[in-house]
Amino acid sequence: MASLPINPNPSDPGKDLDDNSSPSPSRSLIGKVPNYWLHSPSPPLFDLTRPLPPTFPVPSPKSSITLSTTTTPVIISPSITALVIIDMQNFFLSTRLGRPADGAGNKAGQCLLETAIPAARKTGIRIIWLNWGLTDEEIAEMPPSTRRAFGFEAALKKESKEEEAAPAIDAHGVNQAAAEHVLEGGNKISDVKELTENGKPTRLYRGLGSEIGQVELEDGSSVDGGRLLMRDTWNASLPPALNEAYTTGQNLPVKPDVWIHKNRMSGLWGSKTLCTDFLELEGIKSLLFAGVNTDQCVGGSLQDAFTKGWDCILLKDACGTTSPGFATDCVEFNCARTWGFVSDCKSLEKGVDEMINAC
Repeated sequence: MASLPINPNPSDPGKDLDDNSSPSPSRSLIGKVPNYWLHSPSPPLFDLTRPLPPTFPVPSPKSSITLSTTTTPVIISPSITALVIIDMQNFFLSTRLGRPADGAGNKAGQCLLETAIPAARKTGIRIIWLNWGLTDEEIAEMPPSTRRAFGFEAALKKESKEEEAAPAIDAHGVNQAAAEHVLEGGNKISDVKELTENGKPTRLYRGLGSEIGQVELEDGSSVDGGRLLMRDTWNASLPPALNEAYTTGQNLPVKPDVWIHKNRMSGLWGSKTLCTDFLELEGIKSLLFAGVNTDQCVGGSLQDAFTKGWDCILLKDACGTTSPGFATDCVEFNCARTWGFVSDCKSLEKGVDEMINAC
């Protein structure tokens, strides 16, 4: 790591210290141009804005966000930052499929709607909605490991041989919160004949692309749930409030929201994906991660982004999972100490407000 002098006058990047100035503490250059950070030791701070060489000017508080994290504060530039919202889709969040209204995923959605999305909009941070959206070709080429991971989607098998829409429940307990909601009568499935010996609903496990069937909505109407996590289906769409936020963002004249399909738990797997192509085209370097599930699709995307050289910041309260608490603890521990940083929506909001007030 090279040591660099801090430029004390960020408004004039070319101006050096004069002879009467006190020596400035040094900064360390981590990485290599064009992909690098700067670290200040006192107070500890990581600058992720990639200020231009050879002077590497300190970023102006009028155009950068100082974000507190669970470890070391970071400075990010809105112009090269994106808020990546992962899998906030009906299949994972809708109460009509047995997802608890007060579950972790829906709580994360509220944090996004009330805090993170408005903060991002104020400073021009790009918002990417990275969602499952499969094609028949992708289903045909899906590896068995991914198919197995989604061995929980199915419909309830009735004695009348009819099938009724019901929440997806992982055979190995990944989405146990939905199962418990069902057993409490949350989806009107409580007949003892419909339960197995271990107390879970009897199911036909059919996999990605299988038909969900008709789903009864809050107003009493019904909708075709569509094939599981296929593009342009109800189950792969956003819940109403989040969809309204996306639609608003999609119509912005500058830096509109974008919807990017993914076909694995990670949206950045392999040599290239639609998401990696977009990030590279737009010159985006720093990623704020949100969505569900923290330890699965969010965590998988974040780890791939880390491996490929993007800056990774997990907004922990904008993420949720149905897994046990230790799963979230593991992701947050590793993200804070290895993959990047862990912050929250209020810290983002505070950093944004400070930037706006500095103008």
